[in-house]
Amino acid sequence: MIRSIYLILVAVSLLLAACGEAGPTTEINVIMTDFMYQPSQFIVPAGKQITVSTANNGAVVHNFVVMKLGETAGPVFDEDDIPNVYWELELQPGGSTDTSFPAPTEPGEYEVICRTEGHIASGMVAKLVVVPGE
Repeated sequence: MIRSIYLILVAVSLLLAACGEAGPTTEINVIMTDFMYQPSQFIVPAGKQITVSTANNGAVVHNFVVMKLGETAGPVFDEDDIPNVYWELELQPGGSTDTSFPAPTEPGEYEVICRTEGHIASGMVAKLVVVPGE
């Protein structure tokens, strides 16, 4: 009986770990490919410096654009969206970089998009979840 309970607990723990619902981190690792981010959700503490390691494994320029809280680019990023950008990184095909930015101080869900034409409509979006800092 105890062995069965132990096996169930191990299985549930592995399942939860596979879901990627980790706690907040100050280090983001993201791979950009054509029309997607890997992973597609990032949880960070409010107001902390966030280290970002990125690689563009796609065939075209990709961006990691964090929109301001409550803002969305809609299906197409255009000139009207520029004032609504919180932070942005552009990366050439095959490129990689390490950089950092200060996480927003206001907790909430922030839209992350690629501003390359057609990429938002093709699903290249992610979410930056800002949780209260420690």
